[in-house]
Amino acid sequence: MSANRWLATGNYYSSYKEEQRIFSTHSDRLIFTLFLLSLFIWPLFLDLSSKYMLVIDNILVAIIAVLGLNLLTGFAGLISIGHAAFVGVGAYTVASFSTVIGDNHVFLTHWWPLVILIAGLVGAVFGAFVGLPSFRLRHLYLLMATLSFQIIFQWAINFSSFFNQGQTIFVPRVYWLTGKVMRKEHYLFWYYVILVVIVLFGFGIRNLLRTRHGRCLVAVRDNDRAADAMGMHPGLTKVYAFALSGFLAGVAGALHAYLYRGVGFESFTLHHSIVYLAMAIVGGMGTLNGSFWGPAAIQILELQVENLAEKAGHLFPSNMNLATALRPLTFGLVIVLFLMFEPRGIANWWRIVRSYVKLWPFRY
Repeated sequence: MSANRWLATGNYYSSYKEEQRIFSTHSDRLIFTLFLLSLFIWPLFLDLSSKYMLVIDNILVAIIAVLGLNLLTGFAGLISIGHAAFVGVGAYTVASFSTVIGDNHVFLTHWWPLVILIAGLVGAVFGAFVGLPSFRLRHLYLLMATLSFQIIFQWAINFSSFFNQGQTIFVPRVYWLTGKVMRKEHYLFWYYVILVVIVLFGFGIRNLLRTRHGRCLVAVRDNDRAADAMGMHPGLTKVYAFALSGFLAGVAGALHAYLYRGVGFESFTLHHSIVYLAMAIVGGMGTLNGSFWGPAAIQILELQVENLAEKAGHLFPSNMNLATALRPLTFGLVIVLFLMFEPRGIANWWRIVRSYVKLWPFRY
């Protein structure tokens, strides 16, 4: 590394400790700090409508869920198409408290950070349980096991009177230092809460990947037999990958429940599991920043499809729902195009641009 880390234009490491730094140069740290600061202060200067604030909040919740999925599928190499069920476990944990102790209980309104943490822990327990078949199963067979959990979750919610047979279970408004969070500041409040959670999880996962436990995930993904020969336990590594993924998904589900002030079955179906997997693919499997690009790209795409359908609606018969037809078409087309032409996702575009800017005006 250059003696002056402000002027470094490339990465030259002379030790493993230098290579494991979160920020290679002081410029990287400064740019990231300014970007993070801008995320916190922009709502003070730009007043968005509730519709667009909800879209942004949905993107942030999806980022937390995809962080967990990328940890499981991208870094540990374990395919899962039941991730929406793990998110649903966290959401229905909050709904269960609302059903048992009442939707205006102080535990839900004042101790909501603890409720979110408990929802994450419940998601981790379910994740570890679903991960037990990974001791014996791999690839397509493990995928079928996660699909089975998704189907069982849907059946349990739909046919259980405790969960109101999939109908909406209401969740109360929360209290903060300034009092009850009312409707006017609801989405802005949860924007800041979810953003703080993302920052904590982002740094947590980045530091996890620097430790032996994070390297175990990558080693098991690349070759579990070689990892076993090197003294790692592939089975336990896979189970704790499922547990970590379930924890993040559970937290995302609890935040979803508080954000929407209710929990309904339609938000945690198999379709949503496929959407989460698509977000990870579009963003970039096995990359931390891909977990941020993917949800943003897919959510913005869906919003633009709706806007396009509204503008083009007068060109088609009134009984034709253009948005319903365009959404799966564009969704499938984007996934196929990324798998064919950019399997490493948007994160690879970011890597190329970042390298070009860092090395400019040199070509190499």
